[in-house]
Amino acid sequence: MLFLYLLMGLIGFMGLYMIIPSLLPRIMRIGVFRKGKTKNQVAFTFDDGPHPRYTPELLDLLQEYQVKATFFVLGSQAELYPDLIRRMHREGHQIGIHNYVHTSNWLMLPGTVRRDHIERTADIIESIIGKRPNHYRPPWGLMNLFDFFHPSYRIVLWSLKAWDWRSKSCRKQLRATLLNGITDGSVILLHDSGDTPGADRHAPYFMLRALKEVLHQLQGRNLQFVRLDEMA
Repeated sequence: MLFLYLLMGLIGFMGLYMIIPSLLPRIMRIGVFRKGKTKNQVAFTFDDGPHPRYTPELLDLLQEYQVKATFFVLGSQAELYPDLIRRMHREGHQIGIHNYVHTSNWLMLPGTVRRDHIERTADIIESIIGKRPNHYRPPWGLMNLFDFFHPSYRIVLWSLKAWDWRSKSCRKQLRATLLNGITDGSVILLHDSGDTPGADRHAPYFMLRALKEVLHQLQGRNLQFVRLDEMA
């Protein structure tokens, strides 16, 4: 009987700490930003970088098509490649936080998430560009209960997930997924690194080629590509 009570208590704790905080924003859009409300605005967002090979290629592509985007960077990668962070900032892109390393908030205590990931990464970014980020995307979009109590940061998820961390999806489906799925206010989730757990290392190579075709096709749609802090 004691074991059953302990098990029920554990299940209840997991639901309150992890599952409910991650499900509610998706179902009821509580406490997070997922989609804009302004007609013709679209926000491209890129997670897990910067990457020494793929991020420069992506920045070249965005510059070619005059797209402003938001990068949710890992603090550990920003430390390794500060010049890429400077280039993002210099070329008018927004830089947000994606933890110090790609670890789920479900697996950490609230103080660890706040101190060792969010604030640490914010400190790193601020030291590089002189501006403190205020947008935060937790890895995999998984939140714990206490993530909602960081008033200095706006939590951002997405409205269109393209599954681009898989090379097969990029090669076969990404172009159609984006062209068919992008609508007014879309917040699009893509990745400029394949080095995180569960991703294919070379997936960004195929993502970039599909994205180039997509941006070319989107030129005729009268869309405005904006940073998240410009999206209503």
